[in-house]
Amino acid sequence: MAVKEYFLPKSLAEAVGLLAQHGPSLLVMAGGTIAMPLINEGISLPEKVMGLRRAGLSYIDRRSDALAIGATTPLAQLVKQNAIPLLQTAARNAASMAVRNMGTVGGNIFAPPPAGDVAVALLALDAQVELAGPAGKRIVPLADFYTGFMTHQLNPNEILSEIQVPLPAGKTVYLKYGRKHANTPSVVAVAAQLVFNGPQVASARIALNGVGPHPLRARNAEATVIGATLAEAAIAAAAQAAADESEPFTDAVATESYRRKMTAVYVRRALTQLAGEEA
Repeated sequence: MAVKEYFLPKSLAEAVGLLAQHGPSLLVMAGGTIAMPLINEGISLPEKVMGLRRAGLSYIDRRSDALAIGATTPLAQLVKQNAIPLLQTAARNAASMAVRNMGTVGGNIFAPPPAGDVAVALLALDAQVELAGPAGKRIVPLADFYTGFMTHQLNPNEILSEIQVPLPAGKTVYLKYGRKHANTPSVVAVAAQLVFNGPQVASARIALNGVGPHPLRARNAEATVIGATLAEAAIAAAAQAAADESEPFTDAVATESYRRKMTAVYVRRALTQLAGEEA
C-alpha cells in the first residue's frame, strides 16, 4: 500500500497539531534511515507520513553549562561541534558518512540494537529529552526514557523535540568494538564519564550499547568504582560487574556469550584509559 498523504510541517507546533489530528496512523519521520528501509521492504506500510526536516528542530545551541540539540540535527553536525568531544567520537563511530548526513540525533535514540552509538554517549552524559505534545513540553532523563525493547516513555501524541546535554564535569571516554574498523554495528560500545576527588572516583556514569534491549547504564559497575581509586582490582571488578548486568543477545554480528565477554574487555579498557589520564 503506497503512502497516500505526506506532511511537511514548518514548525514544532504544526507538527504536534498534525499528530493530534491524525493520531497513531501518522508515521513521524526525520532522517528516514530507520523508517525508509522498512517501507521499501514492505515491512511498514504507512498511509500517512510526516517529515520533520523543516520543523525547525535542527540546531546545536550552547545554553549556559549545557548543549541543546534539536531532534532532527544530523549526526554529522555532532562531529563538527567541539563543546563535548565524547559526542564527536560517538558520532564518528555511527554508521557511514552518508548515513550520518541523513540520520538524526533524535532518530539515533530510537534505533534498535545494536545501533544507537550516539544514544549511549548521551546516556553517559546524563542527557535529558524534551517531549512535546498537545499539553506542552515535558523533560525526561534519557536514563528513564527507555522502558524495554523498542518501548519508551514517548506518548502516541508526543514528538521528541530536543536533547539537552550537560557539559561533562569529569573525564570521558568512548570505545566501540565492531567486526570492522568503521561503518560497523557494535558488538559492544562503552561510554563513561567519571568525576574524581583526588585519586578517588566521586561519581561515575558507565553506559553500554549493543548488549541489551537499548542503551543501558551499568549501575553495578558504577557502584563498584565510586569511592575507589582506579587501581587494577577495582577496574577488574567493575568490568566483571558490567558483563554480569548486561543483557546481551545473539544476532548476525555476535553471539550472546561473545558480547558479554567483550563487555568486560571494553569496560576494562575504558576505565584503564581514564585511570591513565588521571595519573
